[in-house]
Amino acid sequence: MKATAQTIQQIERALRKVVAKFPADTEDPVLTDIHLQVKAESGELLAFNDDDEELTRCVVEQWLGTKDENFYKDIIPVLRQCLQNMKETLEAMPVFKPFSFVLVDDEKETVSDLYLVDDDTQILDGELLKGLDQELDEFLKNLLSD
Repeated sequence: MKATAQTIQQIERALRKVVAKFPADTEDPVLTDIHLQVKAESGELLAFNDDDEELTRCVVEQWLGTKDENFYKDIIPVLRQCLQNMKETLEAMPVFKPFSFVLVDDEKETVSDLYLVDDDTQILDGELLKGLDQELDEFLKNLLSD
């Protein structure tokens, strides 16, 4: 799915509303992750904190009535692009690090880790760690066989 400029604007506007829920002048940082939920039928993008409190919602017109089986797979790069576009703003949020933006489904189960910030470490793509378990298992096997 190729996102339109309007789609990018609508998502980034919603993300700015999320950031506004965490004022920079706050002395006590918050401990939370941000959960993004997308409803294909209604085109809604919702954001929640760890306590399931709704932070914002908007309608992404391009997503209205989408019935594509690969919908979540298709929107992950779009959401990541928007998060990357707002990198400096998001990293300045008064939220304890590490914190992350996570895409969840209707049952609030994690679909994808979209953006993780831990001081100097930033992970934008889950593919970065793909195969790490297998490599560590092989390393341990080789270490123990010597």
